[in-house]
Amino acid sequence: MQTTFPRLLLKHASERPSAPAMREKEYGIWQTTSWADMAQMVEHMACGLHQAGLTRGEHMVVVGSNRPRLYATMLAAQSLGAIPIPLYQDAAGPECVFPLNNADVRFCVVEDQEQVDKLLEIREQCPQISHIFFDDPRGLRKYDEPGLASLEELLAAGAVFAKQHPGFYLDEVEKAHTDDVGAMFFTSGTTGNPKGVVHTHNSLINRAEAGALFDKLTSHEDVLAYLPPAWIGQNIFSYAQWLYCGYVVNCPESAATVTIDLKEVGPTYYFAPPRVFEGLLTSVMIRMEDAGVIKRNMFHYFMDVARKYGPTKMDGKSIGLVGEVLYTLGNFFVYGPLRNNLGMSRVRVAYTAGEAIGPDLFSFYRSIGVNLKQLYGSTETAVFVCLQPDHEARADTVGVPCAGVEIKVADNGEILVKSPGLLKGYYKNDAATAEVLTADGWYHTSDAGFLDAHGHLKIIDRVKDVGRIKGGSNDGAMFAPKYVENKLKFFPHIKEVVAYGDQREKVCVMINIDMEAVGNWAERQNLPYAGYTDLAQKPEVYQLIKECVEKVNADLAADELLAGSQVSRFLVLHKELDADDGELTRTNKVRRGFIAEKYDALVGALYNGATEQFIETVVKFEDGRTGSVSATLKLSDAKTFAPVGKAA
Repeated sequence: MQTTFPRLLLKHASERPSAPAMREKEYGIWQTTSWADMAQMVEHMACGLHQAGLTRGEHMVVVGSNRPRLYATMLAAQSLGAIPIPLYQDAAGPECVFPLNNADVRFCVVEDQEQVDKLLEIREQCPQISHIFFDDPRGLRKYDEPGLASLEELLAAGAVFAKQHPGFYLDEVEKAHTDDVGAMFFTSGTTGNPKGVVHTHNSLINRAEAGALFDKLTSHEDVLAYLPPAWIGQNIFSYAQWLYCGYVVNCPESAATVTIDLKEVGPTYYFAPPRVFEGLLTSVMIRMEDAGVIKRNMFHYFMDVARKYGPTKMDGKSIGLVGEVLYTLGNFFVYGPLRNNLGMSRVRVAYTAGEAIGPDLFSFYRSIGVNLKQLYGSTETAVFVCLQPDHEARADTVGVPCAGVEIKVADNGEILVKSPGLLKGYYKNDAATAEVLTADGWYHTSDAGFLDAHGHLKIIDRVKDVGRIKGGSNDGAMFAPKYVENKLKFFPHIKEVVAYGDQREKVCVMINIDMEAVGNWAERQNLPYAGYTDLAQKPEVYQLIKECVEKVNADLAADELLAGSQVSRFLVLHKELDADDGELTRTNKVRRGFIAEKYDALVGALYNGATEQFIETVVKFEDGRTGSVSATLKLSDAKTFAPVGKAA
């Protein structure tokens, strides 16, 4: 579709002015913004930004949660030919310095006092910042900083300008071309400074269109926008596809109310990374363990029925008369109430992406009637590369190439992609662009995988992470750390895992327990504890985690390719891995190399056979203060199994 985002907005405002465009929950009440209201807000915002000095081709940073006014600000910038850059609202001030300076940002639009404080803290390092506009005025009344103003003031000034120059806004919108830069997204920066991924209106809209046509999305969909807008996954689902399809985007009141708001909205089109699906499942399992004996037994019985028949039924295949009767009863007593409790009773299409999802977790949702599918893509590909057709969703693949996409596999197993959604380049980084984009238009994904006999893409791991066991009985065996980590993370008691084994004789892992799940379990066991560090090192907790590890080992033993990836030793970390401590990216991906350096003593202890190891770690608190956490960690062996093929 040859158009731009502001033109799509004007199209909806013209064709269906009174239809809801966005809803925002404020003080417990859902407030609706129509397409006509949104178009007017964007016009006034654009006029205000023009008066303030924002120019065509200039970058403007937007920091905050999903909010109608912040979406309007991005549209206003695009209307003037400027380029919005959403940044993560939970990023610390110093993390924002590089993007702000790299993109020469003068204009910043933020959500609230927290974000204002963050920018004022780093303003000396970013002296070019001339304007900071805020949406929520709470706590900011007595601030007196040059260039600091509210969006209310900006809108009021813009409304006056729009009245005096009635043709200005439409003239500006018409100047834009579909191949103009539409937005820029910064990568997580797992191996250095983040890179600015430059996308045109066309690359983003083309992929939004491809995804919408694939899943037959219409203007009647309801979407919950609760993930960071700086993550391109959320941006595509609640911005690009929102403007392409014209459906309703619902913004939760806060991060704390997302679960409640999810139930109230009942989205029809839902998107979440695996960690969110893991969290929802963990909360369900915790509640079920607290339920009465009859209810608990009924749940487990019908979940066995769901595992047996659910995925087959979801794939549109016959499950026989007995299966239909049992599944119908299960749907009445368990699956229906469970979907409702999860807020998924109206979900027609649910997607997960960002990380590989554990096969057991994937099967769980499909077995209870949630049409959960996987997609494959990245920031550089504007998300949509591969999608799973409704009746061909499998846990071990990420679907088939969607419209306009070509895929080939390099000799080293790396997946190469050609697509209309590819980045224009990395901003001010021609060397990095040349590394990932070939002269004839192929993008190097850095992922290892292959196309199976049915044309579905199967991802093994990152090319750089796929390794080999060296020495011992598994010498030469493939080691795929992400696969092992995801298998372990299916268990509700395990929140995060970091696996090591490449060029070593065995696989060892460091584990984060899920505080809520294990804490609940400990209470039922009458096991007292004094916080995370104390609970993590309890012998009973180690036994609980050991059982999980050994179940995974038994599963891996049945996989001829990955039997050598069984976990020989493990430890439970004394603190949760945290993005503020540099251990995770802002999209919650494990920074395996950084963790290996930071916890070098622990990795060494795992491999030298030690039974315990003292560790002291500096941690950063939300208010910017630092402290330390220390503990003597236990290290435990786990039982491994002979590969099934060899055992036979």
